[in-house]
Amino acid sequence: MSRYDSRSADPGSYRDRRTDSGFGGGSSYRSSSSSSIKRDHEGPSEAPQRKLDMDGLTPSFEKNFYVESPSVAAMSESEVEEYRLRREVTVEGKDVPKPVKAFQDVGFPDYVMQEVVKAGFTEPTPIQAQGWPMAMKGRDLIGIAETGSGKTLAYLLPAIVHVNAQPFLAPGDGPIVLVLAPTRELAVQIQQEATKFGASSRIKNTCIYGGVPKGPQVRDLQKGVEVVIATPGRLIDMLESHHTNLRRVTYLVLDEADRMLDMGFEPQIRKIINQIRPDRQTLYWSATWPKEVEQLARQFLFNPYKVIIGSADLKANHAIRQHVEIVSENQKYNKLVKLLEDIMDGSRILIFMDTKKGCDQVTRQLRMDGWPALSIHGDKSQAERDWVLSEFKAGKSPIMTATDVAARGLDVKDVKYVINYDFPGSLEDYVHRIGRTGRAGAKGTAYTFFTVANARFAKELISILEEAGQKVSPELAAMGRGAPPPSGHGSFRDRGRGFGSGRSWNR
Repeated sequence: MSRYDSRSADPGSYRDRRTDSGFGGGSSYRSSSSSSIKRDHEGPSEAPQRKLDMDGLTPSFEKNFYVESPSVAAMSESEVEEYRLRREVTVEGKDVPKPVKAFQDVGFPDYVMQEVVKAGFTEPTPIQAQGWPMAMKGRDLIGIAETGSGKTLAYLLPAIVHVNAQPFLAPGDGPIVLVLAPTRELAVQIQQEATKFGASSRIKNTCIYGGVPKGPQVRDLQKGVEVVIATPGRLIDMLESHHTNLRRVTYLVLDEADRMLDMGFEPQIRKIINQIRPDRQTLYWSATWPKEVEQLARQFLFNPYKVIIGSADLKANHAIRQHVEIVSENQKYNKLVKLLEDIMDGSRILIFMDTKKGCDQVTRQLRMDGWPALSIHGDKSQAERDWVLSEFKAGKSPIMTATDVAARGLDVKDVKYVINYDFPGSLEDYVHRIGRTGRAGAKGTAYTFFTVANARFAKELISILEEAGQKVSPELAAMGRGAPPPSGHGSFRDRGRGFGSGRSWNR
């Protein structure tokens, strides 16, 4: 029985967890503190908030559910420091809780633990070990971690606990939890995790994104859902059409905040946040920490914890072998085919292009040459994108070409190779593209075609390669010093990779 299985408020107004369709394990929570709507948290850097109509809303709500377990409490400061050092965890903030080494130490209720056990997890990832106690304490949180680090569950499991401690939705109420994501692919994947870990609960969720008919999304919102996962544009459309409202939102998540700002969503984010009560709990997730991301966090978070996994400086996953070759534009396709002949063994290969047109052209040429390739980009219908992703995940089409729409948040297990056919427009995107491989402790390999037109990125790219212990070719090193590339370019074959057997895909 969970220690949250009692509540001082009227239990009839809260969800009954003892029904056979609920999570199971008890009926409610007792919070060690609650949040008042009269929050005086806004400091001098807080953006001016539009006055919200709070009539009829609960003046306070529960959001602190964390009680330190005896085993965590017994950890000495030196043990805590040793653990954080070993797992590359850096923390900032007042009264930072100790990390948890085991799932049972978090204090999740039984119905959440059932789903964790069912998923077969053995121990929390670093972001979960430190992020869960922070989120469960009800404080605002900044999390900086590379993709594939387990951050989705770092905010979703506390969100489930949060929802179950709030009163039932009344007719006309909007969601309790709002998760904002930059792309529909990421939003759909977050929803899949929310559904999977809410399998034993009556918590309802929906995913709101553009490119598909609004009807089913509108119907979900009108029926009432506790969790909404949304892209900013479509959510604003729904708000302006009065299909939902954000008056009940007390748990706000911004996932891939850096990507949302890159895509120009800052005005939409501000518009959305200004419709949410100021005493909410806000969790702000980013893979990088540029000034724009930091400035937005300062305006919308109060007294947050900050947890960094690895370094806030831009760096690549060390589990990924990186190969960069200097090529000319007209050499790319032939180099790609030779590379595929070398590495193709039925494993999943993700190829990134700069443009939708280039994506389609290369995919068409690959298919004409007998390679099992499909493409995904922003001009594809949602149905086609879903189908391509499912074919790729199932291994039926092991080669997928993509624009950066798939670069962040795309969670496809066992991508063995990433190929940057075109170098991206920023080093952040380079790191996130190659981060599609080497996930969840697996090894991966990334190949990059680098042209004279990309020379301005050479110096920073060399820094990323050197930080990850990767070899830097003499040609790239010369380009980093500002020297023109030599006329003859080396090939990936010259590097002695040992990947593949030289046999091509059975075409």
